[in-house]
Parts: sequence; C-alpha cells; structure tokens
Amino acid sequence: MRALGLGLLLAMAAFPAAADYRSECGSCHVAYPARLLPPASWQQLMAGLDRHFGSDASLDARAHEEISRYLAANAGRRAPPPGAEPRITATRWFLKEHGVVKNPSNCIACHAGAEQGNYDDD
Repeated sequence: MRALGLGLLLAMAAFPAAADYRSECGSCHVAYPARLLPPASWQQLMAGLDRHFGSDASLDARAHEEISRYLAANAGRRAPPPGAEPRITATRWFLKEHGVVKNPSNCIACHAGAEQGNYDDD
C-alpha cells in the first residue's frame, strides 16, 4: 500500500510537467510520447531548442528544466535514430511501424487521438 501511495504522489508531481510538455511542444507539432526516444536523444533535443529543426523553440529556464526532467523520467529504451538531430520519424521502430508516409509528423492524419496521446489506429 505504501508503494502505491508513493507511485501516486510521483505521478501527480509529473502531471504539471506533462501538461507543460504538451502545451509547449504541442504548440508547433504533436507532442510525441516521451517513450519514443531514449534519454540521450531528449537531452540532445532540449540542448538545441534555439535551432530545433530550423526553428527557435527556446523556453524559459523553469519550463526547460521541468520539461527536461519529464522527458528524462519518461524516456524509452529504443535505439536513438541516426543523424545529428534525433528525429522520432527516423527511428527504426517508426519506419517499421509506418513504412513510407507522405508527412510522417502529421500524426493526426491517421491517429485521430494523437493530440491527447492516443495513437490507436481505430
């Protein structure tokens, strides 16, 4: 029971960071699930927000720290994608799952619930 309570507290503490992540990152594109990249890839992306895929996506210090911690805590274990800038759409998993798609970052074209974090095909 004690472990359940601790888990609930940790989940509640992460909620504002998850909301910040969805709000900040989701303002320009779908906020991809953190589990789709390993921690090192998220660290690399967060370190280069001033040149994030050709755009300046800089954050204030508080948001940067909070979102960085959220991504590190929820990152996946998949192998990082090849290339200088980690792209989820270039991972082996993504390419195997989706094949060649016209606009791989337009998740909502096939996943109607993507903006809410639901990537089911149904």
